[in-house]
Amino acid sequence: MIEIAGGVPTMQVETAVLFAFDDTCLPFRRNLRMHLIHGKSRIHGEPGAEKTPIVLANGPPGAHDEEVQYYGTTIRIGDELRMWYMGRIHGDTVAVNYVGESGRLCYAVSRDGVHWEKPALGLVDYKGSKANNLVDFPQDEDISAGPVIYDPEDPDPSRRFKINYEAGCYGNRMCVAYSPDGLHWTPSPRNPVGPRLEQSGLIRWNGCYYVNGQGGGHPGRFRQMLTYASYDFEHWSEATVLSLQRSPLIEGPSTEDRTRTGEEVHLGAALHARGNVILGIYGQWHGEPAGDRRYVTMDLGLLISHDAMHFREPIPGFRFIPAREELDSTIGYGPALMQGQGMANMGDLSLYWYALWRHDGQVRLATWERDRFGYVTPDDPREEARLISCPVCADNGETRVFLNVSGLGEYAMVRVELLDLEFRPLAGYSGADAALVRESGLRVPVQWGGQNALPATGQPLRLAVALGPVGPDCPRPEDIRIHALYVN
Repeated sequence: MIEIAGGVPTMQVETAVLFAFDDTCLPFRRNLRMHLIHGKSRIHGEPGAEKTPIVLANGPPGAHDEEVQYYGTTIRIGDELRMWYMGRIHGDTVAVNYVGESGRLCYAVSRDGVHWEKPALGLVDYKGSKANNLVDFPQDEDISAGPVIYDPEDPDPSRRFKINYEAGCYGNRMCVAYSPDGLHWTPSPRNPVGPRLEQSGLIRWNGCYYVNGQGGGHPGRFRQMLTYASYDFEHWSEATVLSLQRSPLIEGPSTEDRTRTGEEVHLGAALHARGNVILGIYGQWHGEPAGDRRYVTMDLGLLISHDAMHFREPIPGFRFIPAREELDSTIGYGPALMQGQGMANMGDLSLYWYALWRHDGQVRLATWERDRFGYVTPDDPREEARLISCPVCADNGETRVFLNVSGLGEYAMVRVELLDLEFRPLAGYSGADAALVRESGLRVPVQWGGQNALPATGQPLRLAVALGPVGPDCPRPEDIRIHALYVN
């Protein structure tokens, strides 16, 4: 017999998040419709306002970041949010995407994700002063993109922070650098460590590092999302995974006029690990029929992955963060957005930071109710709707289940049962003993009689959630929205 590891690996996590739109963790469904929810623009002082949601503005004229180009990262460490972004000075060249020269790595901090501070770090001299937020990083490398990860498990304290970046001084080839604190950086002496790549996402997953972005190596003239892998952050795979493609494969001189005019993947996906699943946010390049980049528009779309290599859209083409004209948008160009890495749950909200792709830049904020990026709801309320999970295994008697659910109350409820691996109801947790949940909330506990935890059987179990049908106990099942299940 031959053992082959070609599928999604089994994982052990402290908290498993089963999003309603994740058909790997929640694969079995009946009579359910799935919806996604787009991010809401928000500006402090005007909650919910559909206005320019800038939270980190361009610096003053002449500053090292007079043009803020995000393509960076936000990481929550303790009770502080830390952001790395690209600061550029205004260039003389007129371009149809971002402009500016001398990309430098800059730093900002926040307690709430809305109010950001550019601290005076005192590390780098710029125009005779160190009162700026430039990190200690070679100032002549002209960084265009650089996702950062915090890697506290690295035994070398000088490598706790890592960046994989695109450096102009190396012909935009892949480079890496390390830092003990995110402020003092040392580039690898082996740079460049890979071919040309416009990075978007970086992650450590199951002991391996993955970086994705836009580059060559696969057939087709369209932008595609590619992923490299490395186990030591220095030696990267010499071939890539084609992680996402949105364009038809067009070859031959008779069809060259159709290149750059359709749907493409811009750069790649900024990544956010949620224990057992990876959320990715990527640029949806909408080409213009004449190929004129001035009229290209770009929304941001949602991806999911369970191996950091293969990504898919829960709903193809859904505009997770729609591009729209904002108060400071450049007149005469199509609206286009730029993704950045990192999400954070702060209180009852999920936050994500992005920027405009063109000259305007500046970091902006989109919000959702906590983890409510989508939901499933009964399609026909006259029939029972059902959702069954992948196998989960509790190693102790303290593992609990919670629901992120809305629409419950006097007129709607859900039933939660436990099944064994082979879909057989588990005695004491199914049928008449099923948990009945009538309370809506972001994290509603599930309890079976006097049991509030999964049985520590050491065997794989499945969660089964039943919605409806219409009846005396549930006259309005169509109100129910299951957003996520948590097992921890």
